[in-house]
Amino acid sequence: MRKNLFVEKLQLFKTNEKPETVLLISDSPHLAKIVIAWTNTPVKRAKTLSRLVGSSELDAWQWLWKNAVYSREDLIERIPSADQTIEKKINALIANRVLYPDGTANSYVERYLREQVVKHFTRKTKGQAKAKAS
Repeated sequence: MRKNLFVEKLQLFKTNEKPETVLLISDSPHLAKIVIAWTNTPVKRAKTLSRLVGSSELDAWQWLWKNAVYSREDLIERIPSADQTIEKKINALIANRVLYPDGTANSYVERYLREQVVKHFTRKTKGQAKAKAS
């Protein structure tokens, strides 16, 4: 099997991202925390890739995840206030292609999160400036 098949298949998903994916996390700080934790979790591709069976998009997506090597426990430990629904939430983010099996996330989601961080610090800075002026 070609060594680059994993990269090729993953790139197809990244090339066809949907911006609407942001809506899944935009009203959920908890889901956003999962995305952040995912991007800080060590992830590798399996040394020996399994055989890709089927030719559908779903087959390729499941195959990519089957060949992603990471510790689910390590991921969960990185998520503040993880509860009994955390597995379901992680699985939903995977199924909706928010999380990628290479340790990255949908680029629209990543961009959204960066914008939220900038807004957060901009508000804080403006609030501190007003407090000093008073």
